[in-house]
Amino acid sequence: MDETRSNNNVIYRCTLQVAGCPKYRRPVITGAVDERLKQIVPEVCAEKDAPIIELETMPDHVHLLVTCDPQYGIHRLVKAIKGRSSRLLRQELPSLRSRLPTLWTNSYFVATVGGATLEVVKQYVENQPNT
Repeated sequence: MDETRSNNNVIYRCTLQVAGCPKYRRPVITGAVDERLKQIVPEVCAEKDAPIIELETMPDHVHLLVTCDPQYGIHRLVKAIKGRSSRLLRQELPSLRSRLPTLWTNSYFVATVGGATLEVVKQYVENQPNT
C-alpha cells in the first residue's frame, strides 16, 4: 500500500503509525470491545478515505498503520476514530461506562513511516500481539 495518492490539490504518500491507549491505560480492549473496535476503526477510515494498512490491538493500546491525506490531517482522523469508537462502545457495552469516564486518553503517538521501510514497520505492527 506504498502508493502515491492524490486529492484535488495534493499528490502525496503519507503513511503514518498511530498508537493510542484507553484512559488510565486500563486493559479493556479485549473480547467484545476488541471485536467491535476492529469494525468501527475501518468504517471511520473508509469514510475519511484513509486506507488502513495494518490494525493491531492489545488489551491496553492500539496500533494503526494508515495512509492519511495531509490536507485532512491525522489529528482529525484520530479525533474521528476516538470519538466514534468511544461513543459507540460505551453505548453498546455499559460495563465500559462504569469503569471509565471516557474510553481514550487525550494523547496519542504518531510517526511518519519514512525512517524505516514500510515493510519493517508493517512487520512490527503485525507482531505486536507476539511481544
